[in-house]
Amino acid sequence: MYVPSRRSTGPGAAGTNVTHADRVVAIGISTGGVQSIEVVLRQLDRTAPGIVMVQHMPERFTASFAARLNTLCDMEVLEAKDGDRVVNGRVLIAPGGRHMTLKRSGAQYVVEVRDGPLINHHRPSVDVLFRSVAACAGRNAIGIIMTGMGDDGARGLREMREAGALTAAQDEASCVVFGMPAEAIKLGAAADVVPLSGVAGWIRQAAARPMRVRT
Repeated sequence: MYVPSRRSTGPGAAGTNVTHADRVVAIGISTGGVQSIEVVLRQLDRTAPGIVMVQHMPERFTASFAARLNTLCDMEVLEAKDGDRVVNGRVLIAPGGRHMTLKRSGAQYVVEVRDGPLINHHRPSVDVLFRSVAACAGRNAIGIIMTGMGDDGARGLREMREAGALTAAQDEASCVVFGMPAEAIKLGAAADVVPLSGVAGWIRQAAARPMRVRT
């Protein structure tokens, strides 16, 4: 247990003081997530790896959610747009009503925002994001599933772990609803189980571990 700059104009643009993300952190969260993710992000700063996140939320709510977090956190928090770069110190939140996936663009990670059917009754879906992170970032990814109802993200987190990513689930005592983390733990998708108060520290420790190169 483990006790940047703002968006420039143009898709995927970033200022010269923004560094590429070597690590990518993927977070899936649902019921109880609005307050819980604030706890986590307020403990991270602009040296943290780039974060891609699905919070189950309807259309038109994610923009204001991201804007509010952006005023409270040191990290830059944005509602994701298609082609946005994943860079250190930035959090990209999937827009309500759209799926978000991670892609490679040369040496950079970018996100793709697209329409599509409901997956696990959700759009955006955590599984959609996590599976793309497993395929794209593999061993250089960090994944955590947090408070939420249902099982969205459990299988995707397992795919991340099987691809060599560092993975965790929020513990039952600190969850508003233990559904999503419980399913991930049941599937063996989470290598670690951490309390809400320890999530930011776990991310920092995971990011500090040596990069793992495929042989």
